[in-house]
Amino acid sequence: MKRAKLDMFMSLSRQRSVQVLVFIGFIYVLMVGLEVPFVFKTGFSLVSKEGEGFANRHLNSKTFVLESEEDEEEKKAPNRPLDVPLRVGISNQSNSRPERRKIRELHTLLSNLIFDGSSVNMNSTDGFSGILKSAKEAFEVGKKFWEELELHKQEVVPVEKSNKTEECPHSISISGSEFQEKGRILVLPCGLTLGSHITVVGKPRKAHPEHDPKISLLKDGQFLMVSQFMMELQGLKTVDGEDPPRILHFNPRLRGDWSGKPVIEHNTCYRMQWGTAQRCDGWRSKDNEETVDGQIKCENWIRDNDENHSEQSKSSWWLNRLITGRTKKMSIDWPFPFSEEKLFVLTLSAGFEGYHINVDGRHVTSFPYRTGFALEDATGLWMNGDIDVDSVFAASLPATHPNFAPQRHLDMSNRWKAPPLLDQPVDMFIGILSAGNHFAERMAIRRSWMQHQLIRSSNVVARFFVALHARKEVNVELKKEAEFFGDIVIVPYMDHYDLVVLKTVAICEYGVRVISAKNIMKCDDDTFVRVDAVIKEVNKIPENRSLYIGNINYHHKPLRSGKWAVTYEEWPEEDYPSYANGPGYIVSSDIANFIVSEFDSHNLKLFKMEDVSMGMWVEKFNSSRPVEYVHSLKFSQSGCVDDYYSAHYQSPRQMICMWNKLQQLGKPRCCNMR
Repeated sequence: MKRAKLDMFMSLSRQRSVQVLVFIGFIYVLMVGLEVPFVFKTGFSLVSKEGEGFANRHLNSKTFVLESEEDEEEKKAPNRPLDVPLRVGISNQSNSRPERRKIRELHTLLSNLIFDGSSVNMNSTDGFSGILKSAKEAFEVGKKFWEELELHKQEVVPVEKSNKTEECPHSISISGSEFQEKGRILVLPCGLTLGSHITVVGKPRKAHPEHDPKISLLKDGQFLMVSQFMMELQGLKTVDGEDPPRILHFNPRLRGDWSGKPVIEHNTCYRMQWGTAQRCDGWRSKDNEETVDGQIKCENWIRDNDENHSEQSKSSWWLNRLITGRTKKMSIDWPFPFSEEKLFVLTLSAGFEGYHINVDGRHVTSFPYRTGFALEDATGLWMNGDIDVDSVFAASLPATHPNFAPQRHLDMSNRWKAPPLLDQPVDMFIGILSAGNHFAERMAIRRSWMQHQLIRSSNVVARFFVALHARKEVNVELKKEAEFFGDIVIVPYMDHYDLVVLKTVAICEYGVRVISAKNIMKCDDDTFVRVDAVIKEVNKIPENRSLYIGNINYHHKPLRSGKWAVTYEEWPEEDYPSYANGPGYIVSSDIANFIVSEFDSHNLKLFKMEDVSMGMWVEKFNSSRPVEYVHSLKFSQSGCVDDYYSAHYQSPRQMICMWNKLQQLGKPRCCNMR
């Protein structure tokens, strides 16, 4: 009996349990049904509001991977507003993989560097207020440029127009008055090509008194009679504040040279550094000297009884004069190609090996091409000095310019795209300073030392840091290049020579917050880097030590006069802090982290010389934690040296040549020095 009652009780309990479970399940389904639409509605509303805030203004970033025609298009990353700073944590505070991946997506194309001019003292008297004002203006202009780029992206461009390259005139002719009105510059929109020639009709002015002591070490009250003019083939300015490159400097000095005799000087100025001058002082080039397209470099315009002007005849002439006090009568005249107040017709032509100058139908000088420049780089003819120009005529000009049709320089192949980033810290991040119109330089680096296995495997990461250019068409092509290759970080300010330091801050920010690199290297886009040699040099320092490696200047004094002058307001001290030359140096991540933190808190002093700024920041960091300073001349400042770690002033052709030598010989070898 008891057994039957117990069974009946258990049966009722099971029924109640089932009913309770069914009731709970019903409540759960009801709650989920009410909650899900609310969640979706809220999520979509947030997304739409953010999308409205970013639309039509800002970059639509995406992660870059190797693609083919069959590959699916990558999903686009969320947009980031340019005018709202995204402050992410330092690398040691955001080491989670999802967080780092999100940061990388945001930094794929546009740097996170934001300059908040409203939070700093623009009226300070410590010498740094000038660069702060320039930075504020540059970021304001850069914001407008970026908005223009985004609007340009949204414009519907017909296919036939989008594929059409900029066309330039085959010939240009202007009068002297037009030439004067245009600032004494003849614009050559597409540069020159083989066979191009420019004819100038002008008249040198009469000599005038010159008191400048630079002419001939003049003392107070002294003067010289001077008549000279300059004709230059110039290239596009890379950034505001920087002189344009002087591809050919032609300087006839009728009077006013230190020699006291008429002379013609030729030279080039590459990256604001003058080369070795070629002087033609009236003696014919020697027979064993190299020629240019079969033409001698300097024609003879000093005529006497010895037509050959051998060294022996010169010595005999002076010996006879010294012994006898007199010399035989000699017929000496000075048929210098230019005379004061006399009209001349000068023709400059581009040959296979160099430039040739003819005056009044007679060959006068030839100047071989210098590495670092190409014919199409010469986008302007400039004349100045003691000369009145009557007319200028240019002919046989190219129809297109590769800077505005960069596909001639860019091999749009997946082979040159940046490899995917690792979800772990890397050994080194290399930030390469570049300019908007340096398409050829970036392509040469992609095809040379960026093909090193350490970079292709993503153990070392390299990125170009470029600010916005004054010309819209350059920015348009830059953005296309960045989107395709995935190795460009655009720093959103108007490029200026004195603000290169901001790119260095952006490199540090990217290296510690995006890449989580152990060490950060900075170099220029004309620097060839031996990646394995640099890593080996860094590994000599214990991991727990802060390091600063490069070609270090100790007790270097600022120049107080001349082109590179630094005023006492800008730098009141007599010596700079110890600093590594800008073309190539390395700092450890803790130093880079310190720089970014100081910048965020508006405590970072900015100086117009980027490498001196880094020395100043490292010195401040060194006051609280010891820094290992490592000096090596193998981080070459002025070119290429044997067994180099990095080599500066290397043209795109030299880059490819040096890489080929590394691959074929297995040893670092320089290519022809300029």
